[in-house]
Amino acid sequence: MENKKSKGRRKIPMKKIEKQNDLYASFSKRRKGLYKKASELVTECDIDIGMIIFSPTGKPMSFFHPTLDAVVSRFQNPDIQLSASAHLVTAHTRERVNQLSSRLEELDTIEDIAIAQNKSYDEVIKTRLRGWWESVEQLNADEVTEFETWLKNAIFYMHNRLNQLESGASSSGM
Repeated sequence: MENKKSKGRRKIPMKKIEKQNDLYASFSKRRKGLYKKASELVTECDIDIGMIIFSPTGKPMSFFHPTLDAVVSRFQNPDIQLSASAHLVTAHTRERVNQLSSRLEELDTIEDIAIAQNKSYDEVIKTRLRGWWESVEQLNADEVTEFETWLKNAIFYMHNRLNQLESGASSSGM
């Protein structure tokens, strides 16, 4: 087995972070992780959840689903039945969360497609930096066919443009 160049993932000892900038960065990342886990619990388990967090600077932050009132009421009396209006608010909130989750999935898919296109464009740029004859030798059969079609289209458009220029020059000369 080869010698590792880095230590890889290690367990970080649990102790207070002394550097203030590191503390703020760590808090921000961990808070986002908590919110994400809470959101996943809501989505997957269809539960009510509430969190209140105070940042290192003393700023309060919260996450409640479906609403603060619904969570506090259920905490104070777990057997209580929600009113009709509370049920409507809860249902609306759950539906909105589902809509936003769907939209987020769509945006993630769009982002993945954009990343793939960027990689493709980067490959094209790398290919342009090399001579075209070098890159043609590395194409597979489908890519050769696609390149051939592109060349035929380019030739067709160049002939059409040349004919337009010639007909324009001959008609202006008369």
